[in-house]
Amino acid sequence: MLRAAGVGVGDEVVVPAFGNVEVAEAAALVGASPVFADIDPGTYCLDASGVEAALTPRTAAIVAVHRFGRPADLGPLHAVGQRHGLLVLEQGESEVPYDEIARRRQRAAYLDVRLRGVRTPDWGDGHTYQQYVVRVPGNGRPDRDAFARAVRARGVECRVPVKTPVHRMPGFRRCVSLPETERAVDETLALPVEAALTKRDMQRIVSACNSLGGLLQPAY
Repeated sequence: MLRAAGVGVGDEVVVPAFGNVEVAEAAALVGASPVFADIDPGTYCLDASGVEAALTPRTAAIVAVHRFGRPADLGPLHAVGQRHGLLVLEQGESEVPYDEIARRRQRAAYLDVRLRGVRTPDWGDGHTYQQYVVRVPGNGRPDRDAFARAVRARGVECRVPVKTPVHRMPGFRRCVSLPETERAVDETLALPVEAALTKRDMQRIVSACNSLGGLLQPAY
């Protein structure tokens, strides 16, 4: 898409650092320089004010990436693009069958009302829950990692969705302030919501997570 739009050598492309490196690599492959902007803490997608702060006279495009099944808020990003004459592109996620989405939403709703001690995801418009990502609040120590180890020890699979932000990866290192990105990298944890999970599986997830609630700060 970047190449077809004429983006190339000497241009800059604003991309998120929270997520896959492929978007930054795509900018580099057409000869452009990826510039990292911060994310919205609710959607984990590019934040319009962060994007605007990252613009320079060389900026040619903005790439919004939908994350975890939660669509990016494209209205403000398109408004930034229109104000500055920039191309706004989207990178979507793999499609999930509708019946699978319905069951994932059902399981997500079950967790939303039962989990304690973690911050559950915003429902938002059109959330398909490709991943059910909670926040494990910090308390001056790596609570998320300790929480994940304890939950796994209780037989619940979970994973850290983004282990390293792109602006800290070799080849894309930048000295840039992205506080929401850094916080999300440190606090996020993906819990299972697959359609195949039984009610007993869901109860096990809730029991494992809530048994650790006393170790954490209250989530606000």
